[in-house]
Amino acid sequence: MKLKKGDKVVIISGADKGKQGTIIKVLTKTDRVVLEGEGLAKIKKHLKPSQVNPDGGIVEIEKPMHVSNVMLLDPKEKTPTRIGYKTVTETVKKKEVTKKVRYAKKSGKVIE
Repeated sequence: MKLKKGDKVVIISGADKGKQGTIIKVLTKTDRVVLEGEGLAKIKKHLKPSQVNPDGGIVEIEKPMHVSNVMLLDPKEKTPTRIGYKTVTETVKKKEVTKKVRYAKKSGKVIE
């Protein structure tokens, strides 16, 4: 999966199409991400009373969404972009070190 926690993404399909959010959790087994953002759809979950939550009740939580429904926001142009990988060589203490980094394919900028 090319998306990581903390990435800013835009939703490209579904009821929340066009809205932006930040990834707060990545669920790799089901290929889903949980987004946090203003105005995004949430799920109402019914909780039984427990020691942590003695009253129980209905709680709203962020809805997991499939990875194919979101795209990374380009850090330079603030538009949806695809993600690629490339290797970058750096010299650290007179040694050449190669790193595999993610980059935005639209602008070519490296994603931190």
